[in-house]
Order: sequence, then structure tokens, then C-alpha cells
Amino acid sequence: MKPSAGEAVRLHRKYGSSEQVIRHCVTVADVAWTLAEEMRRRGKEVDAESLYTAALLHDIGRSRTQTVRHGLEGSEIVKSEGMPDAVVEIVRRHVGAGISREEAKSLGLPDLDYIPRSPEEVIVCFSDKMVDGERVRPFEEEVKRFEKKGHDVGRLRALKRRVEEEVGCEPEALLLDKIKGASQTVSD
Repeated sequence: MKPSAGEAVRLHRKYGSSEQVIRHCVTVADVAWTLAEEMRRRGKEVDAESLYTAALLHDIGRSRTQTVRHGLEGSEIVKSEGMPDAVVEIVRRHVGAGISREEAKSLGLPDLDYIPRSPEEVIVCFSDKMVDGERVRPFEEEVKRFEKKGHDVGRLRALKRRVEEEVGCEPEALLLDKIKGASQTVSD
């Protein structure tokens, strides 16, 4: 059963997140949940509760900063709220397609590893890249955004391959088919 989003929304409001950020986080959580459900359907283990909670809270740090530092700030917020370590790490490691220790130093971040490692970290990071605002979009739109900003496109593509391995199918097709099916149900 999917956890309630209510507590996460309450925390967002406590820390001053905008409604736009909250709606984005809810969409990312729904995308991550879809991928986690597919993993479980295929017999793979996933901590879906931590994944969903962290996805709901992944951008809570944007209440403090709009910079790359929002992942670290968010992890500090959720840790101070007593969230499990798995949730803290997912929030910290969702930025970009991951940030190496060397990159972290050059960005003025603490000397930590910000590369998503666990299946849950990978799925939330990827899910965030599939959502623009509240809209689930084609992966190539994010590739173009990474190219324009000079980010590591190779790492982004590797992130997608890792999700494909974890989920056991092409994640973009799964997500876009689900959305297409949902919109047909609404319009029928």
C-alpha cells in the first residue's frame, strides 16, 4: 500500500516550500512509485516506503536555496525531522545525475559522495529527471537540458541504464504508457 502524502506535504509547508515545489514532488513520487511497483512485480526487492517518502520530500531543500545545494539542505531537514537514513541519503543524492566528490568540492559542497547508489536512490534521481514541473516528459528533453547546461550527459544516460536494470524494462516507455493510459481513461 502506498504511504500517505499528507505528512510530507505538512513538512513542506512547515519549511515554506512553494505549492509548485510540492506538486512537483508529488508527481516525482508517483513516477518513482510506478517504477518501484514494476520492480516488485518482477520479484525484485525495493524499500518502496522510503523511496516514496524521499521522493515526496526530495526538493524540500528548495525552501532554503535554489542552487545545487538544495539536496544537501533537504537531507539536513529530513534528518532533523527524524527520517530514516535511507530517506536522508535519497534526498541528498538526487541532484543532477549524481555528483562526485571532486565535483562536490568544486561546487562548494561538503566532501561527500552524492552519486545515487541504492536502487531507491537511483529511482528517485531518475524520476526527478523525468518530471518537468508536474509534467512527465520524454527522457531526451532532460538530455537536451543537461547538454545546454554543460552537465555530464554520460552520467545521465548511465542513470537511465541503471534504472532499466533495476526495474527490468525500459522505464520511459513504462511511464509514458501509464500516463497515456490514464489520460485515455479520464477522456473516455
